[in-house]
Amino acid sequence: IPKGVIHAQASFNNTIVTVTDVWGQVISWSSGPLFAAQIAAGNAIRVVVDQGRQRAEVMIKCPGLGRDATLRTIRRSSILLSFIRDVALMPHNGCRPHKKRCM
Repeated sequence: IPKGVIHAQASFNNTIVTVTDVWGQVISWSSGPLFAAQIAAGNAIRVVVDQGRQRAEVMIKCPGLGRDATLRTIRRSSILLSFIRDVALMPHNGCRPHKKRCM
């Protein structure tokens, strides 16, 4: 069964959905503003379904508002999902702050 990987990056201003094969070669991508996240995901998935891909893994990144709409659209499609993984970067206490100013 042909398999793909759906990468969804949902920032606060934009949503980018990229579909790759298991080796990382881009098959299709789509982007849209905050409220068009469903349309962007639908456009990317339509190309994948037309190519005959049936299974996919979902890697979602960033805490944007288009995240839920993108996931909802992917779940409604005819693609079988292996898993959904959150690959958002987690802060690990950051860098050391500057020295306090002396007056």
